[in-house]
Amino acid sequence: MSASTVSAAAVPAAASPSFKGFAYGLAGVACFSGTLPATRLAIAELDPLFIGLGRALVAALLAALLLLITRQRRPSLAQWGRLSLVSIGVVVGFPLFSSLAMAEVPANHGALFTGLLPLCTALFGAWFAHERPRAMFWVYALVGSVLVTGYAWVEAGGTLQRADGYLLVSIVLCGLGYAEGGRLARELGSWQVICWALLLAAPFIAWPVWVLRPQHVVHAASWAGFAYVSVVSMFLGFFVWYRGLALGGIARVSQVQLLQPFGGMLVAAWLLGEPLSTGLMVVTAAVALSVAISRRAA
Repeated sequence: MSASTVSAAAVPAAASPSFKGFAYGLAGVACFSGTLPATRLAIAELDPLFIGLGRALVAALLAALLLLITRQRRPSLAQWGRLSLVSIGVVVGFPLFSSLAMAEVPANHGALFTGLLPLCTALFGAWFAHERPRAMFWVYALVGSVLVTGYAWVEAGGTLQRADGYLLVSIVLCGLGYAEGGRLARELGSWQVICWALLLAAPFIAWPVWVLRPQHVVHAASWAGFAYVSVVSMFLGFFVWYRGLALGGIARVSQVQLLQPFGGMLVAAWLLGEPLSTGLMVVTAAVALSVAISRRAA
């Protein structure tokens, strides 16, 4: 085999869609890791409903400007229908229910539940994109899910808190939006998907955001948290996340979310001073291990 043949074979492998998909996915997880701690910071002085819906409205204004400047082709009628699922999942559902949860529990408690996201995203990916991971993938993914809900149940003294219900709903809706958005990104482009989904939701959330706007002086720290979830979590993070899902496959790339609980807990400890309990770290590590093994089985 000639040197040129070896070089030609090595370059595509190094820059394969799968490799790029995981790289983009990891960048998205880095952006999303600060979401719950930033929400917790904003909730100190802002209404949870205002945060959950307001972040989407701010991002929608940015999306409208970007779409106008770049003169993007409008989605087809069928694509608008699928974009509605993205809007329900990641534009309205996850922000709203996670904000309600952050009003009642610490950010690191919510970060633990993000360990369920890989399973939810893979389930919707299998449904919508007809991806078919092996049976052992689902076994290990379910083990991680049982660990998350079991720990939350024990910590709550044998019952699940209302906030845990909010978190579970937010994770399911987020998985829905991730999977359908990743599928649409192959047709519309990564950042175009979140921009159109934001624009679709904007008319429905504008009035509630106006009604819920703060009537008092809000300090800079809360506005900083709100700015992060509006610009990074709700807008820029999806540029790289949907790109990763489109390139590397929804079920496979979704597994990099196993790092998100760790990232969320570290940000919560640094930003909010929340303690990192041994039990929380052990369970999160076990969840990460189970999902890592499930990725190899995918």
